[in-house]
Amino acid sequence: MQAIKTPIPDLLILEPKVFGDSRGFFFESYNENAFHAATGSRPSFVQDNHSRSAKGVLRGLHYQIQQPQGKLVRVTKGEVFDVAVDIRRASPTFGQWFGAHLSAENRRMMWVPAGFAHGFLVLSEFAEFLYKTTDFYAPEHERSIAWNDPAIGVQWPLQGAPLLSAKDQQASLLKDAELFA
Repeated sequence: MQAIKTPIPDLLILEPKVFGDSRGFFFESYNENAFHAATGSRPSFVQDNHSRSAKGVLRGLHYQIQQPQGKLVRVTKGEVFDVAVDIRRASPTFGQWFGAHLSAENRRMMWVPAGFAHGFLVLSEFAEFLYKTTDFYAPEHERSIAWNDPAIGVQWPLQGAPLLSAKDQQASLLKDAELFA
């Protein structure tokens, strides 16, 4: 596994070693030792999630203010534009975002540590999105920051208006959101 640094420390793109031939391919989507060697961290994952979304669906920017979750995210079908925003007030990169194309074809993953808001936009007809989390889902602690907050300025590769959940339509602006210290 190779870790690719992003402009935001701790937020990484991971590329697994893929072994393939005319029969197909094989790769380890997660190996604790390889993850530690690539990232220097050894998180404890407690939950795996799998979602399927149609083209144009934008999910996020989500986080949990208590029981914060680190997320190891990847796509097994289709393609998404995946985004993480640093919402740690004490961080030198507070309010900055980074986005990357994750797809079944490129097999890239993103490591999103706790303290970040996370979201994605589906670019293909549909996408299946898998992610491991370091804490359990706690709906009472879930928060959303507006996907189009001008203070953050995410450059989503949109074609028209995104499809949003009711929760995401009512998300807070960064300046009004509960944030991490």
